[in-house]
Amino acid sequence: MSCIKSQTIAAAQKTYFTKVQGLPNITPLVSSVKETPEPIPTTVTGTIPTWIHGSLLRNGPGKFEFGNQSYNHWFDGMALMHRFQIEDGQVTYRSRFLQSDSYKKCSERNRIMVSEFGTVALPDPCKNIFQRFLSRFEVLKPTDNASVNFVKYKGDYYVSTETNYMHRVDPETLESKQKVDWSNFVAVNGATAHPHFDPDGTAYNMGNSYRNKGAMYNIIRVSPERDGPKDTLEGAKILCSIAPRDKSKPSYYHSFGMSENYVVFIEQPIIMDLFKIITGRLWGNSINRGIYWDPNQETIFHLIDKQTGKEMPVKYYTKALSTFHQINAFEQDGFLMLDMCCSDDGEAINNFLIQNMRQSGEALDEMYNTMSRPLPRRFVLPLHISSETPLEQNLNTRLDSTATAVCRTKTQVFCTFEDLHGEDLKDYGGLEFPHINYAKYNTKPYRYYYGCGFRHIVGDSLIKMDLETKKLKIWRQPDLYPSEPVFIPSPNAEDEDDGVILSVIITPVKDKSTFLLVLDAKTFEELGRAEVPVNIPYGFHGVFNSSV
Repeated sequence: MSCIKSQTIAAAQKTYFTKVQGLPNITPLVSSVKETPEPIPTTVTGTIPTWIHGSLLRNGPGKFEFGNQSYNHWFDGMALMHRFQIEDGQVTYRSRFLQSDSYKKCSERNRIMVSEFGTVALPDPCKNIFQRFLSRFEVLKPTDNASVNFVKYKGDYYVSTETNYMHRVDPETLESKQKVDWSNFVAVNGATAHPHFDPDGTAYNMGNSYRNKGAMYNIIRVSPERDGPKDTLEGAKILCSIAPRDKSKPSYYHSFGMSENYVVFIEQPIIMDLFKIITGRLWGNSINRGIYWDPNQETIFHLIDKQTGKEMPVKYYTKALSTFHQINAFEQDGFLMLDMCCSDDGEAINNFLIQNMRQSGEALDEMYNTMSRPLPRRFVLPLHISSETPLEQNLNTRLDSTATAVCRTKTQVFCTFEDLHGEDLKDYGGLEFPHINYAKYNTKPYRYYYGCGFRHIVGDSLIKMDLETKKLKIWRQPDLYPSEPVFIPSPNAEDEDDGVILSVIITPVKDKSTFLLVLDAKTFEELGRAEVPVNIPYGFHGVFNSSV
C-alpha cells in the first residue's frame, strides 16, 4: 500500500453526525455557586451498597466572575472541590473553593487579578497610566487555579491543572494545605492533570519545558517512596525528553497513554504558538488565542521505553486528529493497542467560551452542530520493526481488526484506526470522559469502558461499551447531565464489571436538585441516588478515595 493510498484511507475515515435541533439552554450549569464547607446530609432513594466506604472527590470551575468582571472561558473558573462521603449506605456532601493565590488575590480586590487560559487580567486601575502601560510588558505568570482533577502522589492528594502549580489538599476537609511547584523538582514549566500509575504506585506524567532553543516534551517519573510527611515530589526525575516538530510551536496535549512497558505521547496538530502566547499580553490576548488547529499536519505517536527512558526510533503517524483522553493501552502479540477518544478536528478547545455555552435557540444548535464529536478508536502499533520489515504492506495481522499499519520507511509507520463502537453511539453524540476498571485492567487487555455521551455541549448520558460485541448500555433522562463516570470494584470481584458506577447528576431546570447516582456497573441499572440540596456547575474530573 503506498503512502498516497494510506492518506486516502485516512481521509475517508472522517465521521459525520446527524444535526440536532432544539438543544436546551444550560446556563445554570456554567454559573457561579456558593461553597458548602461543612458536611450536609443527603436524601437517599433506592439503595446505595453498604460495601462502599470512601469518598468521591471531584474538581471543576465554580466561580466565573469577581465584581463586574467575568471570565471568558469555561476553563478559567475558580476551582471548586467536592466531596461525597459514602458510609453504610448514607452520603454526606461538602465543597470548598481552592484557596489558591489566584482565588485569594481576586477575592481581596473583587476583580480579576490573575490571567487565566481564556482571560487576560486588565491592568490595575489604581495604577497611573504609565504603570498600567508598563504592566503589559510583565512576564505572564502561570495561574495556580488547579481546577481540573484530583491526583495522587506518594499517598497524598493534590488538585491539579496544566501549569507548574498543584495544591496538596486534605481529602477529608478539602482544606488547602500546600502549594507545590513542579519546577522546584524537575525542569518543566507545567504538567498534565492525568498521571498514570504502575501497580507499585510509581507515577508517570508529562510536562513541557521552555528553553533558549525552544520547547521540549518531557516524561516525568515520580517514585512512590517518601522520606517523611513533608515529602511532596522529591525524587521526581525526567525519564525522557522529546523534541517537537517545531520547537517554537509545540503541540498542546491534555493527557497521554501508557502500556506496561511504554509511555505513549500523542503529538497532535493542536499547536501552541509560543511567540503569540508570550507576546499576547501586549495586545490584550489570552493564552487560548495563541493555540490553533493545523489540519495539514499529521498526528505522531511517540513510544518511550519506561525501563531505559529511550524514545523508540520508529514513529507512528496518522491523519490529523485531536484527543483529550485515552481509554487504555496494552501490549499483545507484538502489537501495542492504543485506545482513545478522538475527534476529526481540534477546534473544540476554543468552543468552550462561556458566552458560547450560555447560548440558546438556533445559535446554540448551530455551534453544537459545527463541533467535531469524539469517538472511541483503536490504533494498532507494530512493535518489532526492523530492516527486514516489508514496506507498503499492512503489518496488522490481528484477527477481526480493521486498523492498518503500513511502513513508509524503516522508521515511519502510517496507521489508520478501527472503531471501538457500533453505529448507534453516534445517536448519543459520541463519547468522552472515558473510564475503565483502572486498578485491575489498566495496561492490560480489557472488555468494558464507560463514558459520557455528548448530545449536548456537556455530557447528557452515561454509556457502557462492550468491546467484544460493540453493544452499549445507556443511562439517560431528560434535562439531567451526568459527570464523568467513576468505576468502583465490588469486594472480591471476579468479573471485570463487578462493581458500581458513580456519577454526579445536575440539571439546569430545577434549583438545588443535584444528586449522586449509583449504577450497577454490570446491568447499568440504577441502584440508588443521594439527593443534595445544592447547585453544582458542570465539572471536569475526579477520583474515588477508598477508606478501607
